[in-house]
Amino acid sequence: MRKKAGEARENRHARPRGEREAKPRGEGDLDDLLKGVTSPLLLILDCIQDPNNLGAILRTADGAGVDAVIAPKDKAVGLTDTVRRVSVGASENVPFVKVTNLARTMRDLKERGIWLVGTSDQATQSLYETDLKGPIAIVMGREGEGMRQLTEKECDFLVKFPMKGKVDCLNVSVSAAVCLYEAVRQREL
Repeated sequence: MRKKAGEARENRHARPRGEREAKPRGEGDLDDLLKGVTSPLLLILDCIQDPNNLGAILRTADGAGVDAVIAPKDKAVGLTDTVRRVSVGASENVPFVKVTNLARTMRDLKERGIWLVGTSDQATQSLYETDLKGPIAIVMGREGEGMRQLTEKECDFLVKFPMKGKVDCLNVSVSAAVCLYEAVRQREL
């Protein structure tokens, strides 16, 4: 069957369209998602716009056992057909929470005792020197520009990872994978 222009190609790993199709959750769902979770691992995405990146991030988040992925309602990609295809089913498994005010949500998470670990090229602390075993939310900035100023300000601390080659940064989906699996590694020790 030939696909129409703009339509995502068939993905044998994802559920058929309409069968438990993922929908973003709202801010109010965050309470229910965190109820009973003693040491949550959350991922906050600040204005990720590329659906391929979001799909890859959701796939990694599912593999790493992330409790929820949080993103702003505005200036960020949602759960599109491309996101669903690239996530190979993870978009149906990982709670994806869209919030109106990301900074306010970050403050609410801090009040719950969740540490906010932001990633930044300007950070002085290495990801590998950071304790990621407790209740944390890893915060990733948008493609090319990183976190917005207010988002960065809400982070408890900022981390970076060593870049040994000539490029100065990694793709946001790769960076998310590095951070999440470092948290997984530390939590399994």
